[in-house]
Amino acid sequence: MNGTVTKWKRAVFVIALLAALVSLWQLEQPRAGLTITGLDAGPTPATLYRESEDAGPAPLVVVSHGFAGSRQLMQAFSLTLAQAGYVVVAFDYEGHGRNPVPMSGDVTRIEGTTQLLIDETRRVIDAGLALPGVDGRVALLGHSMATDVIVRTAVADPRVDAVVGVSMFSEAVSADEPQRLIAITGEWEGYLREAALDAARLVDPGAEEGETVRAGDVVRRAVVAPHVEHVGVLYSRTALAEARDWLDMVFDRDSASDVATLGRWLALLLASIVALAWPLSGLLRDAPPAPATITTRTYLVALAIPAVLAPLVATRIEVSVLPVLVADYLAIHLAIQGVLQLLLLRRAGLRFGPLRPVAAGALLLWGLGVFGLALDRYGANFVPVPERLPIIAALALGAVPYMLADALATLGTDASLLRRLGARAAVLGSLALAVALDFERLFFLAIILPVIVLFFIVFGLMGRWVGQRAGPLPAGLALGLILAWSLGVSFPLFAAG
Repeated sequence: MNGTVTKWKRAVFVIALLAALVSLWQLEQPRAGLTITGLDAGPTPATLYRESEDAGPAPLVVVSHGFAGSRQLMQAFSLTLAQAGYVVVAFDYEGHGRNPVPMSGDVTRIEGTTQLLIDETRRVIDAGLALPGVDGRVALLGHSMATDVIVRTAVADPRVDAVVGVSMFSEAVSADEPQRLIAITGEWEGYLREAALDAARLVDPGAEEGETVRAGDVVRRAVVAPHVEHVGVLYSRTALAEARDWLDMVFDRDSASDVATLGRWLALLLASIVALAWPLSGLLRDAPPAPATITTRTYLVALAIPAVLAPLVATRIEVSVLPVLVADYLAIHLAIQGVLQLLLLRRAGLRFGPLRPVAAGALLLWGLGVFGLALDRYGANFVPVPERLPIIAALALGAVPYMLADALATLGTDASLLRRLGARAAVLGSLALAVALDFERLFFLAIILPVIVLFFIVFGLMGRWVGQRAGPLPAGLALGLILAWSLGVSFPLFAAG
């Protein structure tokens, strides 16, 4: 049996390594021939993509991301348009990515947070127009939250010639402004598809999806990217080609380059890194004690009581120290749920065993150093600015106890797949209960839930393989730190006021 497993691990190692190498090659191809450098846009981190300074004058395209996004998430558009000959500047909004300045202002008023983001967008436009090789024409491209910002920027700033709204919604769209607007949505974004079509029908009441309509100087188009949702639309070949072709039409250009189809290669690269963790975990020679057996009733009690008590207690505690939405609450909630679950599991007779620091360090290195850096280069920001390190440390005070409890429940017992799914459902249900108890304050927890699901799918799987070799303590400790890191770099900094 062990020989068969060893052969499978060797096969998986070879296949996953080859897949990772092919993915890396494919992901680097759209960068070939481009100059990609940082751009000084004041405190706003920005990246400049262009063919070369002597390629001839070209329009400027400013690319902006949605809520909890970053420059990296918009790379497919940035690379596609740069390969098409445009000068592209992508940037991180306040509170996002590597921008150290928190979002601020009143989020309920256009004159508050939205106006500050408009001002930031205009500062980036200023920096881009000052670049050599920019011919003075400007287009704005944004996703989700950014679409309202760029539409309002275009309405207020006569320098903007065209707007590309991806997953767009903005009440600032009128029959006259912005004059040249394309709204691109995913097929599975029903409400936003309606908003895009409404924008086109302000110009022509009979407009349909995929049709370009005109009324005087106003030109509109609503188009659908097939088989994608709110994030998948950012990697859709249709979305990328429509954005490029729209700008070519507005600026009377003819781009012969292909689009940067990064999505499938990014997915393959990240899946390959996860798969490699299985054979590599076999290098850990420590053998953990055999998992203990506890009754289903005991197991369910150890999950259910903390899952219910944590939101009942934590929602009564109001702490606002960390400059990240709901981070204070999340740390408290996870700490309460984790500590209570640990106490109940230990009362049932479960024990951790030795720490085995090499195993914990290996999981941290693979999760943060390999998977994390690959994600940061090709997919989404994963490297924290110094201002986020205290946030990660504070989140760890809750994430580590919770993940230790989770590891003890799923690795320290003979947990079946059904029991493991139950453990995951317990924390998700507990956070959902918290949202129901205090919806106004904790609404943004609903946005965090998909991140936690992805964490369990990706890092939880790698942690399980390590835990099977080295026991629940090193796996739980490392996963707690990775969870704190993942949450700490993902969600926007925010300073109320």
